[in-house]
Amino acid sequence: MSKRRILITSALPYINGIKHLGNLAGSMLPADVYARFQRLRGHDVMYICATDEHGTPAELAAQAAEISVQDYCDEQHEIQRAAGEGFSLSYDWFGRSSSDENKVLTQHFARVLEEKGLIEERVSKQVYSVDDGRFLPDRYVEGTCPHCDYEKARGDQCDNCGRLLDPVDLKNPYSAVSGGTNIEIRDTAHLFLLQSKMQDTIREWVEASKDWPQLARSIALKWLDEGLRDRAITRDLKWGVPVLGADGNPRPGFEDKVFYVWFDAPIEYIAATEEWAKANDGDWESWWRTDKGADDVEYVEFMGKDNVAFHTVSFPVTIFGSGEPWKAVDKLKAFNWVTWYGGKFSTSQKRGVFMDQALELLPADYWRWYLMANAPEGSDAAFTWEGFQASVNSDLANVLGNFVNRITKYTVSKFEGALPATGTPGEDEAWMEAELKASLQRISEHYETMEFRKAAAETRALWAAGNEYLTRAEPWVKYKNDVDAAAVGVRTGLNLVVLFAIVAQPLIPNTAKSILDTLGIPEGNRNWPSPEDDGLLDALPHGMPIQAPPVLFQKIEDAMVEEWTTRFGGEEA
Repeated sequence: MSKRRILITSALPYINGIKHLGNLAGSMLPADVYARFQRLRGHDVMYICATDEHGTPAELAAQAAEISVQDYCDEQHEIQRAAGEGFSLSYDWFGRSSSDENKVLTQHFARVLEEKGLIEERVSKQVYSVDDGRFLPDRYVEGTCPHCDYEKARGDQCDNCGRLLDPVDLKNPYSAVSGGTNIEIRDTAHLFLLQSKMQDTIREWVEASKDWPQLARSIALKWLDEGLRDRAITRDLKWGVPVLGADGNPRPGFEDKVFYVWFDAPIEYIAATEEWAKANDGDWESWWRTDKGADDVEYVEFMGKDNVAFHTVSFPVTIFGSGEPWKAVDKLKAFNWVTWYGGKFSTSQKRGVFMDQALELLPADYWRWYLMANAPEGSDAAFTWEGFQASVNSDLANVLGNFVNRITKYTVSKFEGALPATGTPGEDEAWMEAELKASLQRISEHYETMEFRKAAAETRALWAAGNEYLTRAEPWVKYKNDVDAAAVGVRTGLNLVVLFAIVAQPLIPNTAKSILDTLGIPEGNRNWPSPEDDGLLDALPHGMPIQAPPVLFQKIEDAMVEEWTTRFGGEEA
């Protein structure tokens, strides 16, 4: 198998607060699982993410905290970095969209796009607060949604019906800064990205992208069918990437404006790779420029469905429109929502678990397993405490944990803590080998097609097959009359323990490491096994010392579920 170069990005988590489990499951976690799998296959992987730090929510959150926006972003970036580390997200780099690298690149793209006739200055209508003495872009203005009459809609989107909005569309608008209702609609100049000029180019590219899952393709084509609209890419804000003129100085009339967050945020994928290169003496251009080596890169993006339009329309307009040799995405994996008992996660209503809270309750692997085993791929997936309890107790504690526990402890008890060498494999081992090879093939295929629920289900099925093997082989029964026959079952079982841990690495890396460390498996022997390999069930050195790892998983008791339901909400909330 030839070595591949795989660039992976997950949608940038926004800076304003720790992310909930739905955010984790919809981009960062599946990207990590995919990255881990491909690394285990021996490929050259670059996994890039960053905090998205510009826009009105950051300014409003900093204002509420009574600190500068810079200080707020510094603090929140560290919190999110630590949460990602807590969940064992294996970023090669976790950058920041407020970086100097992103400012330079964003300004570069804006300059080139304007030279190509794809950016023009237009005067548009904008909400102006007389009391605040400023324009109110995006979330700086709130009011009643013109579509569903929700009274707390934001200027950029209604949280009730999900429609994207323009601030001037709101009924009964008021300032989110002061609450003032002394509102006027005034003219203001902004830069517009002429997406309409790129309609045919983007459609041709989307229709040629056969490796995209259906959800991503359907969203992109819906936007194209409705016709691409020119989009304002500047805002009346202080915090963000400054708008420069051709001479490199502030653009006249734009001194109090910055680039729109959704213009600069995707550019941060490239900029974050440049941040990585500077910190690691690496070459970022070989990942992103096809004239510098990126023509052989496979680029895979992960995101929730709400981010698809920007990544399949606006960002491609930016990179294709530049006329420069930038790497475009090859595969785009979009996810539906993880809901909380069918409803939304809500910080204010104390509904749902957020990443930091989850780690206070249980180790990361519990959550990683459940969220991927129930990934919101074909439809929304509802988190319930009862479902979480059932999955952890059955899949992790009973199927995997029990298997590892009983075969390692039995080896210590009956075979003096050494892998037995005697006995000849028979029909049961042949059956197990066939099951193993078929399962490895299916798991690999599911990961390659980014079908994470299927990959997790097949991994569990493999663990279950191992338990069935022990039921068939009955080493503890045979030991009474035929120690050599028992030895075959134990040896096969111990090889399965190692194989189960190896294939579990993408999903539950910490548990897998604990098993492999306890058994003394060298790092170089933890790579993904091939179905074509012979001798998988007799690969461990005969006589090697065997220890039983500590209890791998704590079962979730009913009392714990009751306590968590009271604290975080549940069906009755």
